[in-house]
Amino acid sequence: MCGIVAYLGDKQAYPILIKGLQRLEYRGYDSAGVALIDDELLLYKKQGKVADLEEYLKDKNVKGNIGIAHTRWATHGEPSDINAHPHFSRSKKLAIIHNGIIENYCTLKKELFKRGYTFQSETDTEVLIHLIEDIQINENVELLEAVRIALNQVVGAYAIVIIAKDNPNQLIVARKGSPLVIGVGEKEFFVASDATPIVEHTTNVVYLNEEEIAVLNRNGDIKLINIKNQKKTPYIEKLELNLHEIEKDGYAHFMLKEIHEQPRSIRDTMRGRINSSRNILSLGGITDYERRLINAKRIIIVACGTSWHAGLVGEYLFEDLARIPVEVEYASEFRYRNPIINEDDVVIAISQSGETADTLAAIELAKSKGATIIGICNVVGSSIARATHAGSYTHAGPEIGVASTKAFTAQVTILTMMALMISFKKGVITKSKYHQLLGEIELIPEKVEKVLKTENKIKGIAEEFINSRNFLYLGRGYNFPVALEGALKLKEISYIHAEGYPAAEMKHGPIALIDAEMPVVVVATKKGIYEKVISNIMEVKARKGKIIAVVTEGDVAVKALADYIIEIPETEELLVPLVATIPLQLLSYYIAVMRGCDVDKPRNLAKSVTVE
Repeated sequence: MCGIVAYLGDKQAYPILIKGLQRLEYRGYDSAGVALIDDELLLYKKQGKVADLEEYLKDKNVKGNIGIAHTRWATHGEPSDINAHPHFSRSKKLAIIHNGIIENYCTLKKELFKRGYTFQSETDTEVLIHLIEDIQINENVELLEAVRIALNQVVGAYAIVIIAKDNPNQLIVARKGSPLVIGVGEKEFFVASDATPIVEHTTNVVYLNEEEIAVLNRNGDIKLINIKNQKKTPYIEKLELNLHEIEKDGYAHFMLKEIHEQPRSIRDTMRGRINSSRNILSLGGITDYERRLINAKRIIIVACGTSWHAGLVGEYLFEDLARIPVEVEYASEFRYRNPIINEDDVVIAISQSGETADTLAAIELAKSKGATIIGICNVVGSSIARATHAGSYTHAGPEIGVASTKAFTAQVTILTMMALMISFKKGVITKSKYHQLLGEIELIPEKVEKVLKTENKIKGIAEEFINSRNFLYLGRGYNFPVALEGALKLKEISYIHAEGYPAAEMKHGPIALIDAEMPVVVVATKKGIYEKVISNIMEVKARKGKIIAVVTEGDVAVKALADYIIEIPETEELLVPLVATIPLQLLSYYIAVMRGCDVDKPRNLAKSVTVE
């Protein structure tokens, strides 16, 4: 959610920090700030955008070759200058930036009140830096030891960076439950909450593990320990990210770019894993756990948001192809409802960022019960990738737009390949059917390309509905999750209320909403329960609802009923979500743009939800 950037080296820190914050704007935030050391510890922060902070700093001293910077997404305390990060310690000799939530901050704050501390902000972060300084003074220890002791008293999640006025040659960083990556240059360090601010400076990185603390020194040394004071060895690895992947490349928005990248991202997700001409489908990341999947009595899929919708498609896939019972759970609910988990269960955790806090907590719960955990995520080296027993990366490339597009189709691609592979190895489907489906999957990228060519038509449809206040999305079978995802995209970026329903459920309540002002998007492809969907469309038409239908090329029956038609190429029923999702993404995008919404950074949302 929040964004962290820090620098230590011989260059001026401020330009690096500001550009880093700009790279992290996609994560979602409400305020920004920086702290620098130039003899004095200078701290500046401002509610609003990074551009507002830049304007504020035009006549300020921003010199110094060590600094920290932050974009905040409010948790404790409303968005304001005071609640923005960084935060000073009482002496103003220390400053901190922090992602995450300190759950026991109230208890710690009460104790510090008793010791005479006062607080400028409403944040849990200010409590932490006061605690660290209190320990440093009263225990008479070095700053590293004070940080270690303090973090042993903390309950919750954190990624922190601390600078000290008295030691301008050192950064102290630590993490638990919130991502942090260290870029290693030539006697310089770059720290960030993800790799996007680092890639243009270095490709050598260290990913901090849970409860690790690093001391970064100007001479290039890294000292690494955990909160139990055990020495660790930093492991430097190569960053798998290219600078052009985080640029717009001429598109108006990252979201539009990422919608158009889907032929490539789907192809990249399949690359090296599928070859229909040789009848090969292999997911190397789960090879050691294939038997667990094949013999699973039940699969539990845990995820949040768009990833949950991908999980719903996965439920249809695994039950249809592999004949394994599947439950799809919101990770946030799963962890709190005392779920029944058995040792022969397989839990599939899905997350674009690999850092989703609720999904991570669900993983830890399932692991404690002995279940096998398979991860599906997009970010190499992320927390979920390291917490699971095995898994598959989606290879979608960086997704900067807050509203997920290419990550969704990449996740569905992985789930499709996984279900098909298991079904074949279980002997549930024939070799000929298996071979046929492999060939169809390989054709999906070019079918997505064909859908993208209908963009202008979709843009014209969008123009008709920019003043609508509500939308209904309907689908059946594999298209039900597509309807849910289409509705989510619209509400996320256009702020129009939208709901997705199984088409047959419309009669059990939502039909009361339908009138001449209600647009109804129906995913009505020929595969599946086609005739039933036509009946549902007729029910909408009888109440004067406006029908926008996504149909198979050459459709006649729905075309005669619908007000607006978007055609997609024909494919196997189980592969329809990969194609039918694309026009709904474009429809949402153009409605939002025409309404003047910031589609890449919709209000109140964050890209990576690293707090509960």
